[in-house]
Amino acid sequence: MIRVLVTDDEPLIRAGIRMILTSADDIDVVAEAANGREAIELARAHAVDVVLLDIQMPVMDGLAAQAELRRAVPEARVLILTTFGERENVLRALGEGGAGFLLKDSAPAELIRAVRAAAAGDAYLSPGATRHVVDSLSSGRAAARGEEARRRVAGLTAREREVLALLGEGLSNADAGARIHMSEATVKTYVSRILAKLGCENRVQAALLARDAGL
Repeated sequence: MIRVLVTDDEPLIRAGIRMILTSADDIDVVAEAANGREAIELARAHAVDVVLLDIQMPVMDGLAAQAELRRAVPEARVLILTTFGERENVLRALGEGGAGFLLKDSAPAELIRAVRAAAAGDAYLSPGATRHVVDSLSSGRAAARGEEARRRVAGLTAREREVLALLGEGLSNADAGARIHMSEATVKTYVSRILAKLGCENRVQAALLARDAGL
């Protein structure tokens, strides 16, 4: 069972998230916090696997709480859940070791998928956030990076390059599979193989490489 702590300063939001997550048989919301400081205390007390953090909260915001959680409860995976998708927030959340960034307008199924991915040790970015990060970072990259990216991508099969291109668009495994008539499980296998071949740690790095390579 995946033990989750939900953190948001709005009780109705917390209730909605709890309802969505507890609809999954393998997820249990063990505690709720109204600010970052409470989240740190409750994460320590409840041995949680995943912490959902809003960004804008009183006492301590989500990004500050994430940094403290990494020190105080390193085994807990942190997902930033917010309405604020600015580039700086996404980059800071990932740069400080967050397991992912999910926008509050995401579908309920995506929230469950993100929690499962985080608990499994995978990085998760909502498709909208992925596109934002990729577009922001790719715009400042030198042409020389493109040559290196094309060299690395050349070692992939045609099918793997096709899947990589869809990662560059920020598509989830399910959406990518629907686009190319492939099951979600098969896409996941391809993604794992692509990450290994390219030496990328997560989907975001692979997406950036896809953009650099012109896919």
